[in-house]
Amino acid sequence: MRNFQEIYETDGLVRAPFSLSEALVDDMSESLEKLMFDNPAIPPESLICPHIPYGTTHNARSARKWLEYASNPGILDLVESLIGPDIILWGSQVFCKPPNVGKGVPWHQDGHYWPIKPLATCSVWIALDPANLDNGCMRYIPGSHLTAKLVPHDGIPDENGVLRERISIGDLDERKVTDNILRKGELSLHDVYLIHSSLPNKSTNRRAGFVIRYMPSSSVFDRVVGLKDQRGVQFDMSKRPIWLLRGDDKSKKNNFEVGHKQYYILSA
Repeated sequence: MRNFQEIYETDGLVRAPFSLSEALVDDMSESLEKLMFDNPAIPPESLICPHIPYGTTHNARSARKWLEYASNPGILDLVESLIGPDIILWGSQVFCKPPNVGKGVPWHQDGHYWPIKPLATCSVWIALDPANLDNGCMRYIPGSHLTAKLVPHDGIPDENGVLRERISIGDLDERKVTDNILRKGELSLHDVYLIHSSLPNKSTNRRAGFVIRYMPSSSVFDRVVGLKDQRGVQFDMSKRPIWLLRGDDKSKKNNFEVGHKQYYILSA
């Protein structure tokens, strides 16, 4: 039987061997409700980096809660077992699909959008609601990360999707598509090169998830690329703050001051 690390290495996605406590997930859900209330003009499928306190819609008190979630020791232990002991938090996002109208996500690779060199990230997907076939759970192609290469993405004028680019269907073996069905409080971890998507939410139940992005400190968060080469992303990564949550900056090139303010403690 394959162990946790072997499944991640061969499939590109693995479910955690434990669930988060009911109290913690309920606390996350309360934070989500506040986040959506404070940001009525932002689509709930695209609430980016709630852990960063310096934007116009994220105050320090609310953001600190999300930073605490991202710094959870149990989650970091899982991440460490996959990418090593030197861990940088560089991003997060809430994907909340409302009942009946929640948007789908086309086939893509996360790394197509990210200014990280060399490209390496482990994303942790936490189910704040049950994620199933009816409400548009994540779908993925096991092993699609093994080439460690980015597949070309084509632009799509799709107002009903979360992204504006997608991998051509002709490049996919849909016979291998696997559904990442999770109960509330369960979490999965996936590789930066994994090809994945999700369908719209056609059910009467919300599907909300909190995704946390971690990179090994042997990679560099390249702010020049983040400014000049966004590849369809509608937000600026050149001034995004990042946090060293564990270990040392092995690259010696990551900047942990850009984007931070003096009054905010940088360590989790």
